[in-house]
Amino acid sequence: MSIRRAKITDSSSLAAISIEVWLGTYIREGVNAFFADYALEEFTTAKFKTILTDPVETVWVSENVAGIDGFVRMTNGKDAPVAGCSDVELATLYVQGRHQGKGVGLALLKQALTLGDPWLAVNAENKRATAFYLAQGFAKVGQTQFKIQSEAYLNHVLAYQR
Repeated sequence: MSIRRAKITDSSSLAAISIEVWLGTYIREGVNAFFADYALEEFTTAKFKTILTDPVETVWVSENVAGIDGFVRMTNGKDAPVAGCSDVELATLYVQGRHQGKGVGLALLKQALTLGDPWLAVNAENKRATAFYLAQGFAKVGQTQFKIQSEAYLNHVLAYQR
């Protein structure tokens, strides 16, 4: 495994991993059009190309001998939904399911923490991710809602505590 900055040519891989991880994490009872449409509209090669050329965005990937197996995305200048957090958001940390538990997420997180003390939002039902972040020095500092159209889902806001 190696950690490196993402390149424009990684955009399609980042989109594919995002769809795989997001659907695998949040869609447990079967895929319906509402969530499929969201995933296919949100996680596109074009959107990742835009992210990778935006100066406020930083993306690192974990790469094994076959290709990318995870990535972390940091956004600078992002207001947190609760007071007292930095302006650095850990926007995404995705690792393919078959590579979880092998240190990939931790290596990506350590790289991300070189940018400062970020905050993040994690789905309140995602107990595995919440436990991972709490074990790495994050603390619950509030709540927010993740919205897809008119639907809202409770998220914990976590902030890194050095």
